Amino acid sequence: MISHDRLFKELITTFFIEFLELFLPQMAKYLDKDSIVFLDKEVFTDVVKGEAHEVDILVKGKFIGKEAFFLIHLESQAQYQKKFGERLFCYFARLFEKYRLPVYPIVIFSYDSPKTEPLSNYKVEFPDLEVLNFNYQTIQLNRLNWRDYLNQTNPVASALMSKMQIAKEDRPKVKLECLRMLVTLKLNPAKTKLISGFIDTYLKLTSAEEKILQQNLDKIEPKEKEAVMEIVTSWMQQGLQQGLQQGLQQGLQQGLQQGLQQGLQQGAILNARESVIDILETRFGDIPKNLTETVNKTEDITLLKNLRKQAILVNSLEEFKKILT
Repeated sequence: MISHDRLFKELITTFFIEFLELFLPQMAKYLDKDSIVFLDKEVFTDVVKGEAHEVDILVKGKFIGKEAFFLIHLESQAQYQKKFGERLFCYFARLFEKYRLPVYPIVIFSYDSPKTEPLSNYKVEFPDLEVLNFNYQTIQLNRLNWRDYLNQTNPVASALMSKMQIAKEDRPKVKLECLRMLVTLKLNPAKTKLISGFIDTYLKLTSAEEKILQQNLDKIEPKEKEAVMEIVTSWMQQGLQQGLQQGLQQGLQQGLQQGLQQGLQQGAILNARESVIDILETRFGDIPKNLTETVNKTEDITLLKNLRKQAILVNSLEEFKKILT
């Protein structure tokens, strides 16, 4: 089961400054970026309901040019909740009570529905007196248009575009644009994997949409296409590796006694063969049986890795057949 809270927390904590610069640029201007510290998780107990609630992200930072600190409290909300403002105020009150620092509250709503504008304050008032007017910043992804973030050189934009307002017919295009943006950012492998995994989790395409994605991919220049396909191929390999691990576990349970080295080598060969075939099928649809048989007979792992790269770069099956022969 996907942990939406974990995915969002990992994304935002990894790219916290980029998140602020994208959605809250005015606040980012007075935050001393070198001063930020992620605080340990805060758990608050609801005595009445007997429930424990954990604050998603809590950051301590300093105002630029001042020896004055404040807290940034960010909550990621994957499901609609009517009394969310009340809960957020309770967090605010307890954080202020503990730290005695100003608290800047932010909420990122990531649910698919409803799309109505969320409340951004919580009030306690009487006919003759306003006791409390608690305000907080809201970012509701399903009300944002992905096109408005297309030209942002920001890793958070490349990830969160996948959760924004997308017309059904634009889904393949948006996924490609997310990946193209990710390629231009030139992040390290770990950060690239984090964002690409986020995109693939929240923008799963149907088989028909995958074909449209491939058609659009074939129209971009070769170097960029190869970089994007490397990310796509890594998704395929991850799925194949998971399948391979399951197969090995079943084999062990059935009493198969093969040498570990031989099993790993054969697994790598099988993985590479399936990767070549999957890439060709994704790009060109059904492939001839004799071509599949030829690939499946190949035992040289180095050759298979080269064939996988060529499967990404060739423009037709006929061109791939010439390389294969």
